[in-house]
Amino acid sequence: MTENTETTESRFETGTVLYDPASDRVGEYRGKAGPYALLRPLGGGREWEARPESLRPADPGERLSAGVRAANSRSTQGPPASGVGPAAPVRDCAACADLAALRDEARARHDGSAETDADVLLRRHQLRYHAALLGLRD
Repeated sequence: MTENTETTESRFETGTVLYDPASDRVGEYRGKAGPYALLRPLGGGREWEARPESLRPADPGERLSAGVRAANSRSTQGPPASGVGPAAPVRDCAACADLAALRDEARARHDGSAETDADVLLRRHQLRYHAALLGLRD
């Protein structure tokens, strides 16, 4: 490992909210990809790569602004398409119950990205293990 990579890892903990001056964006630190830090917009969205040496913790105003932007984005998305919503766990399946609990915990934290991730994992699990029972297809 290079000295720069070790510095990046020890400098930022996963989940730290950082300001990226190169893109003028605020994001949550997710990890590293080669020499870059991976950041995800607050509230979810596409990750981007940033140079770790230019990042700094977001100040309260930047955090608030990014949080409001995420809330506004969620409120303008509208309801899901008809028939599409959160997957329901299959009765008596511990894996389904665990994934649904992860989704519910993320929803309670207002972490839309983690909520979506848990729902996708639940749907994949159901497709793999409960397709016939639920009438699902690949």
